[in-house]
Amino acid sequence: MNTAVIVLFVVMAVCFIIRMPVSLSMLAASIVYFLISAPDNLGQVFSVITGNMFSNYTMLAAPLFIFMANVLNEGEVTDKIFSFCNGLLGRLKGGTAQVNVFISLIFSGMTGSAIADASGIGLMEIEQMKKEGYDPEFSCAITAASATVGPIFPPSIPMVIYAMLSGASVGKLFMGGMVPGVLLAILLMIYVGFVSHKRNYPAGVKMSLKQFGRATLVAAPALFTVILLLGGIYSGICTPTEAGAVASAYALLISAFVYRTLGWKKLFGIIKKSAANTATLALLCGTSMLFSYIISLEQVPNAVAALFTGLTDNKYIFLFVVNIIFLLLGCVLDVSTIQLVFVPMVLPLVNAFGIDLVHFGVVICLNMMIGLSTPPFGMLLFIVSGLGRTKIQGVIREIIPMVAIMIGLLFLVTYIPDIILYIPNHFM
Repeated sequence: MNTAVIVLFVVMAVCFIIRMPVSLSMLAASIVYFLISAPDNLGQVFSVITGNMFSNYTMLAAPLFIFMANVLNEGEVTDKIFSFCNGLLGRLKGGTAQVNVFISLIFSGMTGSAIADASGIGLMEIEQMKKEGYDPEFSCAITAASATVGPIFPPSIPMVIYAMLSGASVGKLFMGGMVPGVLLAILLMIYVGFVSHKRNYPAGVKMSLKQFGRATLVAAPALFTVILLLGGIYSGICTPTEAGAVASAYALLISAFVYRTLGWKKLFGIIKKSAANTATLALLCGTSMLFSYIISLEQVPNAVAALFTGLTDNKYIFLFVVNIIFLLLGCVLDVSTIQLVFVPMVLPLVNAFGIDLVHFGVVICLNMMIGLSTPPFGMLLFIVSGLGRTKIQGVIREIIPMVAIMIGLLFLVTYIPDIILYIPNHFM
């Protein structure tokens, strides 16, 4: 590596150490690189990168999903879904904890974000579980673990970003995440049942048939959001971006006119919050494209590929090593850093080994979501411990078995690709 590349990684490392935001770290390192290697081309490169990003139609899906999630949260639509899930599963042992997992599967079809799931309905779930006698640490841990279902089951903002990086089909990635997302929810619900019987946690809210019918009727307009979004994509009527726009408009309509929980003041707040979230995402994507351009220009992926192929020419060993490395990275780095900095480095190897981009994309997304709940620095751990006003050490102790279950599923879908690829290969 030449001096400019060495300085690039040194500046990046220093920025990480001093806790500078990821986007600013990549921007600072990239600017220093160009000032050393080609100061006259800096303006031109910035122009090309930003032009490519803003002309990327696929990326428009992400801010639309963000806006839709904010509308559903602020419009109190999630309350209706929570009531429906309570009626469906409340009679089970540990019913409210079971609802915690199941609602994440439903809610993921609306937001596509683990952070939105944990932040949006997390407080409601944790408070209800604590009120019913669940241990606060367990309540927080299952909320964090279940939130990882969000970006696996479609739609998924990380999958949209991966599609931008790799060129894989967004529709196929969404379809590929369906079975792993459902499997993850089922495994977590089985674990909840086991713990609930062992600790004698109570059943949840028990509704009569009439009450459940009323809750279903009230929740039906909200649940139709999922059908509208995924049905539009998989039927081929619209692209993921167009489906996001239609579902966002529908969420606005039901919040304002059906549930009457959304006024002008709330709408203005939603627009501000969505704009701030989108700006953060845009800065991340823009700086990552700049960083990836440098990495490609300096042929760093080729060097990484040569290193890997020198160690092994077996794609299964490669997948094992990548999973271990990304799991370790997930313990100390956030999802955006892993996805935008490290994924582009291994994509040439994925192509070289003949690994399906959709299969690899879902595996990596699952890997990164596990990182959100992995001690010691998983972001979801801090979010749920803050929401539940619980010491993070206790949450970590409770979530370790759940993380082990998720890692087991990760290696299952890694080595049996048909779990991911069966649906997209047969229906697209």
